[in-house]
Amino acid sequence: MAEGERQPPPESSEETPPATQNFIIPKKEIHTVPDMGKWKRSQAYADYIGFILTLNEGVKGKKLSLEYTASEAIEKLVALLNTLDRWIDEIPPVDQPSRFGNKAFRTWYARLHEEAENLVATVVPTHLAAAVPEVAVYLRESVGNSTRIDYGTGHEAAFAAFLCCLCKIGVLRVDDQIAIVFKVFNRYLEVMRKLQKTYRMEPAGSQGVWGLDDFQFLPFIWGSSQLIDHPYLEPRHFVDEKAVNENHKDYMFLECILFITEMKTGPFAEHSNQLWNISAVPSWSKVNQGLIRMYKAECLEKFPVIQHFKFGSLLPIHPVTSS
Repeated sequence: MAEGERQPPPESSEETPPATQNFIIPKKEIHTVPDMGKWKRSQAYADYIGFILTLNEGVKGKKLSLEYTASEAIEKLVALLNTLDRWIDEIPPVDQPSRFGNKAFRTWYARLHEEAENLVATVVPTHLAAAVPEVAVYLRESVGNSTRIDYGTGHEAAFAAFLCCLCKIGVLRVDDQIAIVFKVFNRYLEVMRKLQKTYRMEPAGSQGVWGLDDFQFLPFIWGSSQLIDHPYLEPRHFVDEKAVNENHKDYMFLECILFITEMKTGPFAEHSNQLWNISAVPSWSKVNQGLIRMYKAECLEKFPVIQHFKFGSLLPIHPVTSS
């Protein structure tokens, strides 16, 4: 992340130290609850949370409709996600007795599993080709579980880890921060919502009405940051249907609320109790701080989520090394 490397360089190998790095296939390292200490002390944890917070700062007070330039890498990532979207259209749900967990998802997932490295190779320049098998693991992990046909915050974390790895090898740069959230992550959310709807995926490890949301967490963090110091939208407004309908295209948080109200019936306070409580918080900056604390406690410090996280050379399990 050297500051002097802001301009996208010609595709040459001199500028990228990672080319000399030994890339490895990431694997699980957190096998028992006591292993969680290893995770919290790891370089992977420090880098992952640092990435989330850097993006949180980058989108503060900014609308999705903001004008910004998207680098070639950003456009290639959007094209990759468009491919995943197209595959959903090509693999319709099958007729089956059970309403939930449509088995056609397994066919869709098998295609991604097989094609993941080819897809990642379209984003990563040739001089970094050695990184592709390592980075592709996180893409495979980011779309749900094909056995259980479920999706949850651990899969979302794998996608954030995928983007973090692309930053670490220099494919994504400091200038890409806003586009990473507004263009790439937002497109990822659209594709995940389509997967969840089309194949009726179950929420992974859902806490029911006591969880923040059945499927996602990060868009609430980054989405609340977008709304900090908004001239008139306050947290109380996100439970107001009119305010959501008028502003959801500009704010990720409100887009999430809209999706919940489309998917769930009954009073909001009953089906989304945590969010209902958050609507009483006086300011967006307090909401944002509270959600970051909650994300650490409810996702990153929960063994059932982190036992699936994989560690390689880019997100290593070894303890933080002081630079």
